[in-house]
Amino acid sequence: MAAPVLSGIHVLEFGGLAPAPFAGLLLADNGASVLRIDRPNSPSSDLLTRHKCSVAIDLKSASGLQFLKSLLPHADILLDPFRPGVLERLGLGPDVLLRINPRLIIGRMTGFRRDGKYRDMAGHDINYLAVSGALALLGRKGEKPYAPGNILGDFAGGGAVLFQGLLLALLERQRSGRGQVVEANMVDGSAYLATFPRTALKTPMWDRARGENVLDGGCPYYDTYETRDGKYMAVGALEPQFFARLIKGLGLAGRGIEETREDRGTWPHMKKLFEERFREKTRSEWEAVFDGTDACCTPVLDFSELENNTSREGDQRPAVTLRATPSLAISKGVPSRDASTGQGPGVEGEGYRGAPLAPGEGGEKALEEWLGWKRGKQFEIRNGGFVTLHQGGGRESKL
Repeated sequence: MAAPVLSGIHVLEFGGLAPAPFAGLLLADNGASVLRIDRPNSPSSDLLTRHKCSVAIDLKSASGLQFLKSLLPHADILLDPFRPGVLERLGLGPDVLLRINPRLIIGRMTGFRRDGKYRDMAGHDINYLAVSGALALLGRKGEKPYAPGNILGDFAGGGAVLFQGLLLALLERQRSGRGQVVEANMVDGSAYLATFPRTALKTPMWDRARGENVLDGGCPYYDTYETRDGKYMAVGALEPQFFARLIKGLGLAGRGIEETREDRGTWPHMKKLFEERFREKTRSEWEAVFDGTDACCTPVLDFSELENNTSREGDQRPAVTLRATPSLAISKGVPSRDASTGQGPGVEGEGYRGAPLAPGEGGEKALEEWLGWKRGKQFEIRNGGFVTLHQGGGRESKL
């Protein structure tokens, strides 16, 4: 089994919140060596630290800036999580960075568009979703829009989209030999993810008010239902053959429901009927009815149930499987396990608990692996920050 596909790629990640660190996590899980740049003596709340190390650098000091610049020729990717203008004020704008290392790929993550109406405003996931149009799609009938945690903006529309851009830039660098700036923002990322519902707004699939459409809670056979023990089952029986199996499992076959299911006028009664029927059994009892069938009816599981239950897909794995070069493991397992679970022994917490990364933690080891540098020879630590004693040698990039 070969090493993960990004092995040998060196990443500098400025410490930040959620989206950019998630892009760094995706890089690290796929074998890249990610070195987070932290402020000296300033603990971070970031828990997206799997497989990462840290160096502490005072970027407001000349010696700190010099240390960072000494690392740049040896980096493949630099992750910028800051609001527009922050790197430029530090004297580290893209023009400066690319002069130091023309092969560098600079991944810049913002919330709002850099050239948009809201570019100078602070915001969070909910704000970026709001102006992207995606938030207006989410919520029940007659209720206010509902933000789904910070999954859609920060992570799907933010960090994961930036990761995609970085991979594209690595491919382009193979052809041109040059790096470039990769811009990502959560407004465009979230809007792009909403491509299907946005293009369906002028079709019967999604042409009604929020919460009245097929996939947003309006349809009784695409919804969740409470069971007798206060838990939930999820129903997604859209196709006729799956709907027929659902009705059979619910004990409602032979009532003509199958023939009238597309008549929206029957939906309120059907939903009430389903609600009453699901409350007659516990979730486990309904699982016994529907497991192994094509009724598209499954339990709604929470992470507390999944954490210690690998028989329910509870072991956390890399997002995709590369059979020849699988990513690094998240959960522990035997060496002979399937490649889809990842290479290696797994990490502490197994994807259910994140571990803080202290400023400077693992940094000395990373510098030795990247550059062959040793403390007291090429660098020193003063007042908690790394500073250069003299320049190290060059490194040929993998990509």
